[in-house]
This record gives sequence, structure tokens and C-alpha cells, in this order.
Amino acid sequence: LERTAKNNMRVRVIGDKTGLSEDIQKSIADVETASAGNTGLNFTIAINYGSRDEICRAVKKIVAEGIAPEDITEQVISDHLDTAGIPDPDLLLRTSGELRLSNYLMWQLAYTEFYFTDVPWPDFNKAELEKAIEKYNGRDRRYGGVKEE
Repeated sequence: LERTAKNNMRVRVIGDKTGLSEDIQKSIADVETASAGNTGLNFTIAINYGSRDEICRAVKKIVAEGIAPEDITEQVISDHLDTAGIPDPDLLLRTSGELRLSNYLMWQLAYTEFYFTDVPWPDFNKAELEKAIEKYNGRDRRYGGVKEE
């Protein structure tokens, strides 16, 4: 809690927290509540997280709220995900030569740029990050649009 305040950091935990002990759930709720107004870094921790499960839980919330099918939009779905209020990632770094999403943020990664490297995570350092950012900066982000010639 002290670190979040000192660094103006908002902490969010995504995933199905219901399988965690009550004291852990309370600690998570406490840090999320205490840091909710912080406007600096968004620090998101995935615990017991799977994207398919997240989407299923979002749909259940939407149904429980009685939202009519014709009123369900992409924004309504986004607002019911674990990551509601958190910007979608601009860049996903995938290390160790892996070329899959692994059930991670499938909804949120729709317009994210991907960077793949064979470098394993423990060896991914500042120089590797700079390479990834340089590649990212050279990309033409169209968010699903078609490039006009």
C-alpha cells in the first residue's frame, strides 16, 4: 500500500479470485480500493487468469444485469471484463520463441502489435526492450483499417 501511494500506482488483479482464500481476496480488494484514484502507472497482476474464463464471466455479469441482447455492444462487453477501465495494450512482447497467445487477453489484444523474440524472459533486458520498442515505432498502426495507397 505504501509503494502504490508513493509511486502513484494503480493496482488491479485480473482473473477469477473466487478460488483464493478470503484473506487474500480481502488484501487484493484493499490494495485495489486504496490505489483506485492513483493516476500514474497501471500495474495489473493476472492470478488464476484465462481469457476464455474472463469472457464467460463477463457474459454472465451482462445476463445477470438484464442487459437486452440488442443493447450489447463491444463497449458493454469491455466494461464487464476484468480489465474494464484499463487501456488495451499497444504492444505484446512474446519471449522464448513462443508464437501463441496462450489464452491471454484475447479480447484486449485485438489491435495490439506483437513482438516475438527467441530471447527467454529471464534474459530479456533493457537492450531487448529497446529493440522491441524500435520495431513497434516503425509500424503503421491502423486499428483494423485498410491502408490507403
